[in-house]
Amino acid sequence: MSAGAAVDPRGPRFAAAVTTVVLALVLVTGWWPLLAAQTVVFAAGALVGPRAAPYSLLYRLLVAPRLKPTAEREEAAPLRFAQAVGFAFALAGTVGYATGVGALALVATAFALFAALLNAAFNFCLGCEVYLLLRRSTRRAERA
Repeated sequence: MSAGAAVDPRGPRFAAAVTTVVLALVLVTGWWPLLAAQTVVFAAGALVGPRAAPYSLLYRLLVAPRLKPTAEREEAAPLRFAQAVGFAFALAGTVGYATGVGALALVATAFALFAALLNAAFNFCLGCEVYLLLRRSTRRAERA
């Protein structure tokens, strides 16, 4: 399967759970190098796709072998977009922490945490939904 192929939807949800823990730790501790590492994880997910992203690799190696197989699949494009959005917020948070702009650091990290928590707890990928809305509106504009 290529980076653009459909993926097991449990993988991104696992990744969102790990991301939720990481971002919560950043907000509690203010340790911005951890946020910088999460920014790299988001970048990998956006650039190489969800199957090759670090948390997805953990899922496939450690978690998936213990689960029953599923035929359910999700397209990778919305997930990559969601990772890109997460990257933007995490990068803004990292810059905020590194430069002492506390409000930027806290707000950007909290937004990323909120989106990750929605996916992990409620299986609602906010970035994926935004991707689909943008795609629908682009199609409508092309037809008009």
